[in-house]
Order: sequence, then structure tokens, then C-alpha cells
Amino acid sequence: MKNKKRALLNRTITLSKKEFSELSKKLYKLNSHYSVNEIENKIFNNDLFKIIDLFPENFVDLLFIDPPYNLHKKFNQNSFKQMDNDEYEEWIDSWLSKMIKLLKPNASVYICGDWKSSSAIFESGRKYFKVQNRIIWEREKGRGARKNWKNCTEDIWFFTMSEDYTFNIDDVKMKRKVLAPYKDENGKPKDWDYDFDGNYRITHPSNIWTDITVPFWSMPENTDHPAQKPEKLLAKVILASSNPGDIIFDPFMGSGTTAVAAKKLGRRFCGIEKDEYFCCLAEKRLKLAEKDKSIQGFSGGIFWERNTLGEQVKRKK
Repeated sequence: MKNKKRALLNRTITLSKKEFSELSKKLYKLNSHYSVNEIENKIFNNDLFKIIDLFPENFVDLLFIDPPYNLHKKFNQNSFKQMDNDEYEEWIDSWLSKMIKLLKPNASVYICGDWKSSSAIFESGRKYFKVQNRIIWEREKGRGARKNWKNCTEDIWFFTMSEDYTFNIDDVKMKRKVLAPYKDENGKPKDWDYDFDGNYRITHPSNIWTDITVPFWSMPENTDHPAQKPEKLLAKVILASSNPGDIIFDPFMGSGTTAVAAKKLGRRFCGIEKDEYFCCLAEKRLKLAEKDKSIQGFSGGIFWERNTLGEQVKRKK
């Protein structure tokens, strides 16, 4: 990937030629059947379709999948071409069907998509799993359209293998501002509280996420991957649907957000990434996570609303 001229305050994680040369020599390659202990906490620089049958059975607690969406997109040295909806559904099925045997009986599955690919994901997923919900999260940036509504949301389908699955509701509650605080007859806050940030309420999470910030140049987690997911988004999924020590598997790892969030939150991980440069980026991010375990927008066990004072204070530290 070509080096770009960047602004002075740009915090995007990049690789020097020396770093890429050193990291690329140490990348993991899967070429035979490995045990769970041999694959945990590793990202394999392979083609998914060539190695998926080499993984052990029943080792995944949480499967997070962020596949190429059904549109024309270039991922460094690789490109994805848009298909008609039926073809895209067949493509999803070609790899999703092979992952069933990797999952534990109580595993959870999250699959990302945009509005064009969402229906194909649903149709393929419901053949193998129980459909639990559809999460809609707001992408607060993006270009407008002259003759259409601006696309500023994406979907994440939440499936499970059975009705026996992990969901840690108390680990994913959200801190929201209270705009119209109500007090009881004794003048005490009713269902809300206050601190230096002002009036707030700790609430249960919904399936509409408006608190996610898409990584950009001034954020320390940002990379040049064209479809990078935020660490905060992965933190919500991982905390809700896994327990410490569980294994999270990501077959389209990209620049490593799933692995980084898993490491920061005390989970094990395993993944696949075809592109060598992005795989090296992921390895660099994993090293950085050994010193910095913070996740922007998540502090004190609470997910903060986007751009709230508490989140701003955290950024300044």
C-alpha cells in the first residue's frame, strides 16, 4: 500500500517498509489440521476457502463476520465485484455452511451488511441458525446523494445456534443524558442520577446503535482499511455474547479490530485475513494493545453516548 502524505496530527496506524518486511516474515500460515491450542490468538494469512476445512470442530464461542458487502470495492490488492442478490446469497452460503461445524452448541453469530446485502445475509443465516435480532447502527459520516437519501446505517444480524446462548446484559448498558429530569415528591431523582457530566440514566441497550464513531484520521485506532469496524462496536458484541476466556473467530479479519477488541477484553481470538498488508497491520495493532487497553467510548464498564462530555474528557487524558 502506498504511503500517503498525512497531516501533522493524523494518528492513523501505518506500516513503514521496515515494519512490513519484518512483520510479513512472521505471519501465520495454516497448512494442516491444528488443535485449538495451536490456533488460538493467531491471525492466519490465508485464503478462507483454502483453509476453512482445516480448523478443529466445536471451538468457537462467538463468530463475528464482516464480509465484503455486495458492491464493487477494492481492498488493497484484492477486489470484490457486485453480484445480483441471488448470487451474493450463494456466495455467503458457500463459506457460512462450512463454519457450522466450528461452532459450539451455544455459540452466537453476528454477520454485518449494508442495506443491499442484508436480505441475503438473513436468508442464508436463517437456514442454519436461530434469528435473534437485527442491529442497525448509524454511520455518522459519509457522502450525501443528489437524488437519494444518504446511506448512513448498516445492519448486523444476530443469530444463535440454539436458545441456550450467552447474553451479558449488564455488561453492555449505556449511559445516556437525561434532558427532562423528573423528581419524586421528596425532590429526589426518579430513575436517573447526576455527576460532573450532568444528569444521566444507565439504560438497557437497544438494537439501534447511535453511539458508534467510525474510525477517522485523528483516532488512534484508525487504519487505511476501507471498511474498518470501530473497536467500540466490537466491544459491544464481545461483552454481550461471550465470557472471559472464550474464543472469538473472525474469518474476514481485515486490519484486526475483532482480535484487538478481544485481546483488550480478556478473550481469546482466531481469524483469517487474505491480504498480507492488512494482516501485518493487525499484528501491529495487537502489539499496541499490550500497552493500551482503552476503547474509545467505553469507560468504567459503561458505553457512553457519542460526543458526550464523559467521552471528551476520556479523550483528553
